[in-house]
Amino acid sequence: MKKKLHGIEFIIPWLIGTVIFFLIPLFASLYYSFCNVSIDSEKTVCEWISLENYRYIFYTDEYYTDYLLDTLVETLWKTPLIIIFSVFVAVILNQKFKGRTFARAVFFLPVIIASGPVYNIISGNIQSTGSEQFSTMFSADLIGDLMRFFGIYDISEKTEKIIISISDNIFSIVWSSGIQILIFLSALQNIPQSARDVAIIEGADAWDYFWKVTVPYLSPLFKVNLVFTVIDTFTSPANPVMNRILSMQSEWNYGKASAMAWIYFISVLIFIWLAVFTVRKLFGDSDD
Repeated sequence: MKKKLHGIEFIIPWLIGTVIFFLIPLFASLYYSFCNVSIDSEKTVCEWISLENYRYIFYTDEYYTDYLLDTLVETLWKTPLIIIFSVFVAVILNQKFKGRTFARAVFFLPVIIASGPVYNIISGNIQSTGSEQFSTMFSADLIGDLMRFFGIYDISEKTEKIIISISDNIFSIVWSSGIQILIFLSALQNIPQSARDVAIIEGADAWDYFWKVTVPYLSPLFKVNLVFTVIDTFTSPANPVMNRILSMQSEWNYGKASAMAWIYFISVLIFIWLAVFTVRKLFGDSDD
């Protein structure tokens, strides 16, 4: 009992912070989403208007639903690419070669400087000296030239748009993969030497070793990286939905901004549930 009490005492600061800085604002924003919120010189005035804010979002606002749909579609195709790229780079960085420490630092560098202003300047969202030229490096028609070089012509317009969209977002995919690479790399370093020895004795080549040994050891972390990637994408500084919510808030439309935030929050939860459900079906459930 004393040990249990010590544990409760240890988490009391966290509980207090959660209630004050998370739960109270959370339910306050839910209440604001059903109100017309105005601020006078003394207090916040909330006039109950039921679902009017939500009706405004779906039937009147000309931006929010398009931004939400675009964000969901972008997250749907970008998340698998980030996971695949992270596994690929982690496997390479786990090998022994000269300059491995420097290469690891390069891929982890975006995590250190991944603030909103830095990302916006580098990606070209905020114009500065050289930022436009830097961002357009990743938007050049290199993929189109490469396909024409190999004699690939007459592909469908939809396929061409997908390829161009992926090539234009190479910088964003690399920039968003630092944490995932680190997590996969730590798992790769924990693969026991006995597993490697058994694979060699059984005559497994590199391809067999990857699918029979590496992927099973990484499978518990696919779910972790998937959830992290989805949340990181949905809270990106370049996210148009987040910018729309913040712009409504800056215009003192707290009721509409709260309604937009709750719609977005529910959409994110549904997306994460579907993603985790898919991973469980592919790799099986895990207590990890």
